[in-house]
Amino acid sequence: MDTVASTTKMNRDEIFDLMKQFITEVIGEEFVEEMDITPESSFTKDLEMDSIEIVSFSEKIKAHFGDQIDFTGWLSSMDLDQLINLNLGMIINYIYECQ
Repeated sequence: MDTVASTTKMNRDEIFDLMKQFITEVIGEEFVEEMDITPESSFTKDLEMDSIEIVSFSEKIKAHFGDQIDFTGWLSSMDLDQLINLNLGMIINYIYECQ
């Protein structure tokens, strides 16, 4: 797996493109083609991802960024309402700030 070097900081657009790629790998290209994925896209409402797909998505983030991003820890600090309302922009901002 490719990992981002610690000296390379991705901009928000690059992170968005990478997250879109991970979403496509998790839920399938045929579903993504029918969706307009934006930073405001909600994982549960807009993308209709279930918990298994979200876990798979988070594993892709971990594999790509390694210890640089504690995505699982960040998610575990949220309450249920925050998790239900989680959108792509929140993840992009979190990753951007952690770099």
